[in-house]
Formats: sequence, structure tokens, C-alpha cells
Amino acid sequence: MSEIKTHFRSCNICEAMCGLEIKTQDKNVLSIKADKKDPFSQGHICPKAIALQDFYSDKDRLKTPIRRTENGWEDISWQDAFTEITAQFKRIQNQYGKNSLGVYLGNPNVHNMGSMLSLTPFLKSLDTINRYSSGSTDQLSHHVSSHYMFGAGMLLPIPDIDHTDFMLIIGANPIVSNGSMMSAPNVGARIKAIQKRGGKVVVVDPRRTETAKKADEHLFIRPEKDALLLLGLIHTVFENKQVDLGVLETHVKGLEKLEPIIAGFSPEVVSDVVGIDAKTIRRLAEEMANANSAVCYSRMGASVQSFGGLCQWLINVLNIITGNLDKKGGAMFPEPAFDLLANVKKSDKGTYGKYQSRVRKLPYYNNEFPVATLADEILTPGEGQIKAMITIAGNPVLSSPSGNKLGTAFESLDFMVAVDIYLNETTQYANIILPSTTGLETSQYDVFFNYCAVSNTAKYSPPVFNKEDNQRADWEILNELSARMNDASEKNYPPEVILNFGLQHGPYGKQGLSLKKLQDNPHGIDLGPLMPNLLKRLKTSDDKIDLAPQLYLDDLPRLKATLEKPKQDKEYPFELISRRVARSHNTWTKNSRRLVKGKNPCTLQINPEDAKELGIIDGQFVTVRSRVGQVEIEAIVDNDILKGVVTMPQGWGHNYKKTKLSVASSQPGVSMNDLTDANRIDELTGTAALNGTAVSIIVT
Repeated sequence: MSEIKTHFRSCNICEAMCGLEIKTQDKNVLSIKADKKDPFSQGHICPKAIALQDFYSDKDRLKTPIRRTENGWEDISWQDAFTEITAQFKRIQNQYGKNSLGVYLGNPNVHNMGSMLSLTPFLKSLDTINRYSSGSTDQLSHHVSSHYMFGAGMLLPIPDIDHTDFMLIIGANPIVSNGSMMSAPNVGARIKAIQKRGGKVVVVDPRRTETAKKADEHLFIRPEKDALLLLGLIHTVFENKQVDLGVLETHVKGLEKLEPIIAGFSPEVVSDVVGIDAKTIRRLAEEMANANSAVCYSRMGASVQSFGGLCQWLINVLNIITGNLDKKGGAMFPEPAFDLLANVKKSDKGTYGKYQSRVRKLPYYNNEFPVATLADEILTPGEGQIKAMITIAGNPVLSSPSGNKLGTAFESLDFMVAVDIYLNETTQYANIILPSTTGLETSQYDVFFNYCAVSNTAKYSPPVFNKEDNQRADWEILNELSARMNDASEKNYPPEVILNFGLQHGPYGKQGLSLKKLQDNPHGIDLGPLMPNLLKRLKTSDDKIDLAPQLYLDDLPRLKATLEKPKQDKEYPFELISRRVARSHNTWTKNSRRLVKGKNPCTLQINPEDAKELGIIDGQFVTVRSRVGQVEIEAIVDNDILKGVVTMPQGWGHNYKKTKLSVASSQPGVSMNDLTDANRIDELTGTAALNGTAVSIIVT
């Protein structure tokens, strides 16, 4: 046996970027523990990190390319795979047009330095506008609001949770998610710190979440009514004459447009529909306006719904008019060492609406279309129909709305390629699967989530294990395909070369930050707390923050229509929302035995009054039916869910026969997206409306 080695790296499963101390011997992981010296996570670790060893040693994991044949899957060499893929892509584009090729990018790409730094040239080599990603089932509304208000989709306001005195959390469960668009390890301790210094935390959610139970106050709200609540809060700030732009006063435009528009959304007008009384709405607004520092933060409940675009705009408005944008303890802007905005010029132009999707005319943003219309683009005949696809580290059959329909669409393609380590619910439809190295075999620097971090740090992690001779890293796969599609012999730069250049030319480069310096500091480097910096980073052409972009004003009548008391849907009387589970991350962690062992977490939470009316007892299996599908699931009777609302986790449904996920299939659960409808979207941004699906509950 060889010596025991100790490695330090960042976990790249979720957004928290927790520092890990990993001990190995030969090719075996002996332990994974928290790195107490990591300046960002400071010794915190969540249950998901231990799964890295499961992914590394997984017997179901693919390590060499495979090709689907009439007699089943067969091994194929890398060279033969690249040759066949390139020939088929070029043939199909020559026959049907360049946009007959579609691309889908899954969530793991943004957790992977190799992918992040090689995707741009790869996508350019494919020369198609038909690009889709998990972003439009997740965070698109955040980026659109940042683009229209601050000039760049990556200028994301992040709660300065470590210094705030009042935190209003809407539709988010950061104790379980580790932040989500607020990368923050150990949120529970951070909330306790707010309370210890005399501050207050309020959670607004249709479910009494794990975060709500640690907060000072929890308020139930009807699903998809968050934008109305926000308008009631903003109305109160104006009515009380507490609008205070602070140091941003001369850099904000559009304030005069807001007051007359929000006049029709007083707390008294919205309270019945929202489910929170007017007195409480007014008190919340006053508490936020009167606090020394305050911040409003929201996530999936407010993002992935019919009014997700308006929600993210209004949250920014609320933070701005209470003087809490770009202020200590408010909503601030990280300054990452690797700056994706370094070469972005100031301009009011963007890709939003540059194109419309062929079938449903949905808007194009950030060089992609909403995934809610991907199945339509494949199944609908005509010029521009998608005939071939490549999916990269994604499983949209389980993670996207109307998942069954998307599976049918993939099955109809002329040719499909998947870059993935598993034969899963999506890749089963591929003609060729290209498996990349993963987790412990890859180097890592978090290119994306440092833009969401609650403090500025930088950390590089070399691979824990060397890849095997016949393995390829994700960036090597993408670079090879890029070169072949471009008929070029020269490959793109390796990620470490790009990273080093970016660090040296970034905001800390003059202080000597480089890849070498990060390698010499394996625990990472603390670059300091969030500081006011928006005025030097604004990307609008006039250096103004636009408080009232016309795009959002035009969408308000659609929201106002919801104030009319809707008729009760007797056929589908319940509203379905999703929930986060601490030992899970989307669909791709379910083949880890360490994460799925124990009690089944894929259950339906239902209020006791609703359960009594339906004759449901705790632990009973019921049928949940929507307009597009149905599932059978165990019901848990629980006071933590609002009456008339039910909730189940997303990311399950590993019961397909042609997959190879032995651990996941032992506890398959059911897919929430067999119930969600791809036709339900936020009309403003095209984001899938996964929350608020109308369902019925049938006792089986």
C-alpha cells in the first residue's frame, strides 16, 4: 500500500463551494471532511459532499464511449465516436439547415471549470441558434432583470447576509439549498448571527420550510402571488414617503414612472389574493425601510412561476427604494477574481428578443431559448425543425416541464449525442454517449458561483486522482468536437491557461493573483467582504440604473388580472409546489448510495384539513393528477404546508427500464415533471412555471 495523501478542494456539487479535506490511498477515498482552513466555508460541510466518492467509484458510471445499436449498446473508440458525430452533425445541417442542430446544457456545467471555459468556442463551432439549458427552468428571471436594470445579466445582487439587520426571504429555503443564487455555506449559523446581533429574519412561503423554522417569523402565502406582495410592500414605502435611494440617487432613473403604476396595488387591494393581511404587509414594509440595513432575497418559489420575471424586478426595486442596494448589509455585488464581465462593453443592447422560437414565439435571451419549448421545436415539422441534439451533463426528461413529451421528442430525432457519465432517462435516447471525467478527476475553479458568493474568495483545486488512459475530460471532448466541426487541427486552450490569464488580468491581478499563487494556497485566498462597487461596474450605456424598464411595466396588466377573484377549479383544486431536499441536488446525485439510503424523501406533503376532507391518512399512497399527467406517491400529512397547496421534491423518477442507474432505481420516486406543463411559463421571460401547477388528489 502507498502512503496516505491529503487533498484540499472545493465541493462542486451545489452552489456553496464548501472546502473539503480528502484523504486517499492509491485510488481509494478514505475520508471526506470539512476543510477548517477554507476561508469561504470555514469548516462547514453539508451531506452532499460525501457523495463525491460514490460518483468516482460508481460501477454504473461510463468511462469510454458507447453507441446504441439494434442489439443494444456497444463500446466504440473515441476516434470513431468523434468521426461519426461530426459526420452526422454536418450531414444533418447541410440537409436541413444549420439550426436543425440543437444543444441542451445541464446544471452540472456551471459547477465545472472545464465546461465553463470551453463551452463558448464549442457552441460557436456548432453554428446554431437552437441552444437550451437548465437556466430557463431555474434562474433566467434573475439574469433578465439584471440585464435590464444594470446592463449585464451577470451583475447579480447578492444578500450581504453577514452584515444585514433585516432579511426578508421569499420563496427560498437557503438552509437546505446552501443559498442558491446566494452561495453561502452554513446559512443556519448566518441566520443565528443576524438574530444574535439584534436583527430579524422573516420567511414568506406556502410551506413552513427548514429555514422558516429558524426564522423569527414565517408567513404563509398563496403560490404565485409573490409579485403582488412585493407591489404591496413597494406601495407602502411610497405611501409612507420612505423612498431613499441613498448614494445611488443620481444614478437611478425611472422613479417617477413607478409611483403612479403601483398606486393600484395597495396592501388592502392585494391582501385577500396574497393570503397575508394588509396590516402585516404594511408592517413588513416599515420594518424593512426602518432597519439600518435590510435585504429582500428570493429564489425558486418566486423565480420559477408564472410571474418570475416581475418578482425579480420588484425585489430589486424594493432593495433600491429602501436604500439597500450596493450597501453593506443590503444587496451587494461580488467582485470575482476571474471576471466574466471584464470585456463586456457598456451597452443597452442584449440578446433578449433577438430571435423568437419557431413554434411558440418565445423570447431568446443569453444566446438560448426557453427549454419549455424544446419538445415543440423537435416534434413540429417545418423549416427549422430540430433534427439532431447534443445534451451536455443534463437530464431534461426529469428536470424540465412535460418530461414525458421531451422523451418522446428525443426518441424521434435523426441523431442524438450525450456527454454524460450515465445511461440515464435522457441519454438512453442518444446514438452515442461520450463520458467525461468527473468530480475528483477534474481540476476546479468556480467560474460562475463566485458571482453569487457572500464574500470574495478564490480557490483552485487540482484533480485528486489522475484520469485513466482512455478517459477524456469534458473540455477535451468539447475541444475535439469544436476542432472537427471547424475542420481545424489547432485545439482551444486548456482551462488552466485561460484561468491563469483571467486571474492575472482580473481585479486582483495587480496584487499578484495568479494560478501559481492559488496552487501555493490550497485552502483558498480570502479577498475580502463584499464592498460597494456597482457604480464602477454598471454596464448600462448611460451609467444609470433603470428602475422601470418598459418590458416590466408592460407585463403588469397580466399580473393585475389575477386580482380578480378566480373561480375555484373543481377538477384540479390544489396547487403543487416543489421543495428542496438536503441530501439531493437535482437529478444527478441519485446514484449515490450515501445520499439515497434511508427513508424515502419523495413524498407529497398535504395539509391535515385537506387530508381529512379527502380521507387520506399519513403514509397512504395517492394519485396526483394534472392536465398533462399523473403519478402515484406517498402522502405525508403535515401542518407545515398551507391548506389547498401540496408539495413534492423535484429530481426523482428513476423508473425507466432502459437506463443503468442501479442505486437510483432502488429508490426511484416519481417525477414532478410528469405533472408540470411546458405550456405554463412566465410569459415575460419564458421561464418554466414549475410552481403553482393545478392538480387533483385521488385516493387510490
